Amino acid sequence: MFARRRLLQLSALSPFVALGSHRASAQAYPTRPVRIIVTTGPGGQGDTTARLVAAKLSDNLGQSFYVENMPGGGGNIAMAATARAAPDGYTILAATSNIVTNISLYPKISYDPYKDFDPISLMCSSPHVLVVHPSVPANSVNELVALAKASPGKYSFASAGRGTPAHLAGELFKLTFGVDITHVPFNGGGPATASTLGGHVPISVSAVPTAVTYVRGGQLRALGIFSSKRSSALPDIPTMKDATGHDLPADIVNGFIAPAGTPKPVIEFLHRETMKVLSMPDTRNKLATMGFDPVGSTPEEFAAWIRTEIVRWGKIIRDANIALQ
Repeated sequence: MFARRRLLQLSALSPFVALGSHRASAQAYPTRPVRIIVTTGPGGQGDTTARLVAAKLSDNLGQSFYVENMPGGGGNIAMAATARAAPDGYTILAATSNIVTNISLYPKISYDPYKDFDPISLMCSSPHVLVVHPSVPANSVNELVALAKASPGKYSFASAGRGTPAHLAGELFKLTFGVDITHVPFNGGGPATASTLGGHVPISVSAVPTAVTYVRGGQLRALGIFSSKRSSALPDIPTMKDATGHDLPADIVNGFIAPAGTPKPVIEFLHRETMKVLSMPDTRNKLATMGFDPVGSTPEEFAAWIRTEIVRWGKIIRDANIALQ
């Protein structure tokens, strides 16, 4: 997956060109607080990473970058609000993976992910991990596949909810290996992981930040990482390709996007400043503590990633026959 493969590349820090037709009288952006809309509630992974980067941008630029949480609708509320916002650089979205999945999951959404946004930069990513309760007699992905094929319908997997990235990663797993495993949705990654910790749902597809403590403590057994690259938080756990020969990238990806029509100098400025923040050792260390790796991309690369991932996940969603209201 692009977001995991690409190494952080810092853009050349060219001088900022002031906005407006009369450069001599124009003030440099930003001259007032910048709102960062987040698709989740406080404390969610998209929230914590956005707040980290927002705080660094505020410190570096001497202007407030503040988070406004707009949970609900699988991220559709936040994305629609961003699409309707003035394209002036004072509203941006901390986009997550649902920017590429919701167009296929929902019969109708009130924004167009192709036309209503101008990407700024990918920020960070974290993979999902396939974990099992220690009572499950499988020490590898291939052993789990064999168990599931030997007893169709016997096993189930927990996820953070229907249509979430964790659910879709689990469906990708089922489609790839042709196994009959029942999906059990929960209201969040924490409850899903708790169900597997308690042995109620023997398998879970979890975000690495949610599962890492229990994997390290031995309460859960991690079998494989849904990414093209091993997780820095769980470096001993093989990727799905390492474990099975099948590459199954399913990362949680965070990035900044702006309403379509935002002036290009603002997009370029925000991109450069975001890259500066991601290059800071303190930022990288804090992201690593959260289970995330910093990711660098140009606006054009982020736009290309969105287009590619919409197509890829659209096929998976159709093949798995998933639909949300």
